[in-house]
Amino acid sequence: MNILSELNQALSGMGFDVETGVFSGEAPDEYIVLTSMSDTFPMFADNMPVVEAQEVRISLYSRKNYINRKKQMVKNLLDLGFTITGQNHLGREDDTGFFHAAVDVVKSYKF
Repeated sequence: MNILSELNQALSGMGFDVETGVFSGEAPDEYIVLTSMSDTFPMFADNMPVVEAQEVRISLYSRKNYINRKKQMVKNLLDLGFTITGQNHLGREDDTGFFHAAVDVVKSYKF
């Protein structure tokens, strides 16, 4: 398993429409785009990777108040073992009317 597939499954289970990279088709009033940020080897033993840390930015787009949904999402992701490394409100997109919030997550996997 990898972080993108785990996030897709978890966020879809929370009722979000989820896509990776870009949302294709007509956007609903609330959706998520996953963007891979990094894959690193933070732990070594005898010069061999032991763990791979995978980091993804979750971009939440919503035409309504996103704050409670973002809080719910963060709580559920923490309960599932993801580490939250950052949260940002990136503003309102005037041309679409969507609020854009980003949550950066990381999870480690045995290599």
